[in-house]
Amino acid sequence: MLKKLLSHTAIYGLAPQVIKIAQFLVLPIITPYLSPTDYGIFGLIVAIIGAVSVFGSLGLNIVLANSFTRSTHQYKWLWRQIYGFLNLWNIIYTLIVALLLYLFIPKEAYENTYEIILLNVIPLVLFAPSTSIGTLYFQMMSKPFQIASRSIVIGLLTIALNIYFIKYLHMGYMGWFWSGAITQVLFQLSFYIPLNYKIGLKPIYNFKWDTIKKQLKICLPTIPHYYSSYLLNSFDRVIMKFYNLDIVSIGRYNAAQTVGNFLNSATYAANQAISPLLLNVYKTDDKETEQRLNFSVMILFLVGTSTLCLFLKELLPLLIKSDGLENIYSVAIIIAMAYNYRPMYVAANNKLFYVEKTKALLKVTTIASIISVILNLIFIKFFGYTSAAITLYISLMYMGYSGFFIKEFKQMNGTNHYPVFWLCLTISLTVFVFFAVELNFWIKIFIGLALLIVALLGLLKVNKVLKL
Repeated sequence: MLKKLLSHTAIYGLAPQVIKIAQFLVLPIITPYLSPTDYGIFGLIVAIIGAVSVFGSLGLNIVLANSFTRSTHQYKWLWRQIYGFLNLWNIIYTLIVALLLYLFIPKEAYENTYEIILLNVIPLVLFAPSTSIGTLYFQMMSKPFQIASRSIVIGLLTIALNIYFIKYLHMGYMGWFWSGAITQVLFQLSFYIPLNYKIGLKPIYNFKWDTIKKQLKICLPTIPHYYSSYLLNSFDRVIMKFYNLDIVSIGRYNAAQTVGNFLNSATYAANQAISPLLLNVYKTDDKETEQRLNFSVMILFLVGTSTLCLFLKELLPLLIKSDGLENIYSVAIIIAMAYNYRPMYVAANNKLFYVEKTKALLKVTTIASIISVILNLIFIKFFGYTSAAITLYISLMYMGYSGFFIKEFKQMNGTNHYPVFWLCLTISLTVFVFFAVELNFWIKIFIGLALLIVALLGLLKVNKVLKL
């Protein structure tokens, strides 16, 4: 089971995150040709698009996954209707994105307004629903190489295009938009063809409105839940703009989030890998396996993020070589360690998704996003982008662990995941690596090895007690 989890983590979650990972890998090559202003403009525009991104799928992936699990041989009829509905809805969604970009593009990017709009909406208007439905199909069918092959090709192409546009054509932030648009369209097309012509999942446009309404009643309450992700991860830059924080400071914060974004992709990958396994576990009510899976992911991520953060002082100058982006590792550590919230967040909330108690998620995600917005509105004005990193950490910790304490989770008599223990351990490791990053390199090597040994012992402990 652990071997399957590890292999699927490396494959299933890579597909939707391949562009982020590719951008991370080319940082040492392209950052000498980027300025803090480039990072600031790109970060703001991503934040603008993120303001409505949750409305792209309307949360319908939940019912797609549940219908597959419960009716393995009869799911296609529902999937095809939702596919058709999403294609039509996508036209409206694209117009909303274009209008927002036109209204709120930062003044430093006015000269490229229409180009930015086209590069961001063309991938949406063409085959956008095909990507999410195709990825979910291969994920649920346990066909990882269908995703891996696409990921490798698109990943390599993204690397090449980023280097070409930014390093050789000196396009700055526009290079990111051009490479993103090209690779997104190709990635979407690679799912559109097999979905429509091989698998038999052609969209039904003459869908039954009663069916769609029924699914939307389940999924629409999750929109505030998913929107909280935007409020937590991107809205802070909008607040910075509201307070007229200079674009260079926003760029430094955006650059500090580079490692966090990569780790967020990794946690998303683990979530994609573990979700089908957890659905089967919920179906059989196997609490021991459920606990074993979630504990294994938590151990792996805590040791991985802690070890990486120990060496950020040495690693970031190798990755980010732009003038004006020096000494951002302290902020980067806070952001990176914040993403350790996700394994326990998945442990609590996937079960609520499965039993379709989606309204209960509002107690977790809405409060977390409110905490984030309020703290950012109070402190960014006085303490700048550093306070935004601390706010992100506090908010994500709340979102990761509060689900265990709400009434709906307790009523399910769910598996005991010892949330207080994991929360205290995460905070302790964050404080430790924040200060330990300043130690001698060889001392940190010793600490890193010690962390790896402790993690191995932890996995063995889980193995011994829970028969892993």
